[in-house]
Amino acid sequence: MTVHAVELDPKPVHRTFRLTRPGTAAVATQVRPALVLPDKQARDLLAGAHREDVSRAGCFSAGPAGVQVWSGPWDGTLGTHGHSEHWGSVDWCYDTPTRHYITIYRVMVTAQGAAAGQTTDALLRRVLALAGLDLASAGEVDRAAAVPVPRDPFRSDALRARAVAPD
Repeated sequence: MTVHAVELDPKPVHRTFRLTRPGTAAVATQVRPALVLPDKQARDLLAGAHREDVSRAGCFSAGPAGVQVWSGPWDGTLGTHGHSEHWGSVDWCYDTPTRHYITIYRVMVTAQGAAAGQTTDALLRRVLALAGLDLASAGEVDRAAAVPVPRDPFRSDALRARAVAPD
């Protein structure tokens, strides 16, 4: 057996994805109450963000956890953001309170967004407009949505049938 010594860099380089540069402040707020949208409206919102994507001369970058809002289209080399500034994001989670719904739980405005005059309210309105919604209609959708009660897995029909059926 042969053993070779390998020198490692004394200081490992840590590479992670960051929404903002280190040292920049962000203003974050909770949407109170949280906005609950049915799955169809969430799909409409994502489709609108895709149509106006930063790679297509738009200012939105959609992902599974929300939509980022940028100052303009990305004009950097190889598809990087270039001169465009990250103004903020609208964040959500899927299947809450039950399946087929999304809950918008946070709107964040970065320091660059605040310097450009963006507010959390304006950012949220801008993202909701992608699906043809405004804050009033989103609130109505929330109140009008008939959210079914989640089923108890220990009380499901299949388990009851197995418990009653003789072996």
